[in-house]
Amino acid sequence: MNVGPEPRLILLCGLPGSGKTTLAKRLARDIPAARLCPDEWLSDLGIDPFDERTRDRLERRFWTHAQDLLRLGQTVVLEFGFWERSSRDEKRLAARALGIPVELRYLAVSIDELCRRLEVRGRDGEPGTVPVNRELLEEYVQLFQAPDDDELGLFDEPPPRPSE
Repeated sequence: MNVGPEPRLILLCGLPGSGKTTLAKRLARDIPAARLCPDEWLSDLGIDPFDERTRDRLERRFWTHAQDLLRLGQTVVLEFGFWERSSRDEKRLAARALGIPVELRYLAVSIDELCRRLEVRGRDGEPGTVPVNRELLEEYVQLFQAPDDDELGLFDEPPPRPSE
């Protein structure tokens, strides 16, 4: 009998510098949840974070692992960025097929604020972070498919936090 909170899949959606890692670490600590972050793993393994083939393989492996954890009753936070609607839909539908609620946490941040945060992050040399300049960020903005209200309505609300 599971007496803990119901397992959930939490997808963190946003561009570099939007606060995904900060939020993921807080959620992993507070819920508690397993947190899967490709950027950190690639960095720890000494792999170029811009190696898309390896990143795709790692994210597929993380997704398989996440499904195993969900089946075992563990909440999982996927810190992939989820720039494309199709990837968000795929994870939502697969988790729902397992009977698992799915949250989408969209971190909308202006490009100027993203640039400011990325500049600070680059100066601090935070381990596991990918170096992104304004020019690259502007390219990313063109590729990013922000979720609209209709899409956000397809996901579950976070459960109420217990009063402390």
